[in-house]
Amino acid sequence: VQLQASGGGLVQPGGSLRLSCAASGKIFSIKNMGWYRQVPGNQRELVASSSSGGSANYADFVKGRFTISRDNTKNTMYLQMDSLKPEDTAVYYCSATVKVTALRNPADYWGQGTQVTVSS
Repeated sequence: VQLQASGGGLVQPGGSLRLSCAASGKIFSIKNMGWYRQVPGNQRELVASSSSGGSANYADFVKGRFTISRDNTKNTMYLQMDSLKPEDTAVYYCSATVKVTALRNPADYWGQGTQVTVSS
């Protein structure tokens, strides 16, 4: 299973970006998917997560500004980031809990990360 994150870049404060995370490979089903971020020297932190049923959970520091969504037909997750702040600057990683067959236990997989820089 591979996760490919994309959509990062440089944006001015107050601007928007949309991240995508596409899962590919041997996939029977995807349970939870999530976005995390990490700044050098800090621990990776949860930004937002989405269950297979579509319920979403957000970190307090992004509530009202970020929206997580997923297209289960494409095994793809998105993160719409609005009203971006300089403190949102980080490498953003996607993660998915995947069952590769009906009988195997689910396992967590990670994407390679995409850099988001918010600066004027």
